[in-house]
Amino acid sequence: MDTSERAVGTRRPQRRRWTVEEKRRIVEETLAAGGSVARVARAHGVNANQVFQWRRQYRQGLLGPGNEETVSLLPVHVTQGLAQEAVSLSGEVERQTALGMIQVKLPKGQVRITGRIDAESLRVVLECLLG
Repeated sequence: MDTSERAVGTRRPQRRRWTVEEKRRIVEETLAAGGSVARVARAHGVNANQVFQWRRQYRQGLLGPGNEETVSLLPVHVTQGLAQEAVSLSGEVERQTALGMIQVKLPKGQVRITGRIDAESLRVVLECLLG
C-alpha cells in the first residue's frame, strides 16, 4: 500500500511546541530546592531527557532571561608535590609530603594559603570566597 493512500480522517497527532517561556519555567521548577527532573517532567507531560536538554540550554543562556545566576568555572592548575625524607630526633628516616598551597587569583589581588591543605581548609576558603 502506498503511503500516500492513507485513509481519510486519520491524522498523526501534532507534536507539542513549547515556548521559550514555558521551557524556562519548567527548568526553573527542576532547579528549585527539592526539585526532581522526573517529577516535573511527568507533571508537564514531557520526557525527562527533553527537560535535561532544556536545562543545558538554560545554563548556556539559550532560553532567554531568567538565568542570571549561571555558574562560571575557574581554571585550576594542579602541580605535583614533592616528597621529602627527614630524619627525626630518634635518627629514623621519616617520609614527609611537601606542604600544599591554595592560590586564588582575583581581579583585585590574590589569596594564597600554604601549609598542609585538608578538606576542611579548602571548604573554609571556598565558603569565604563565595560569601
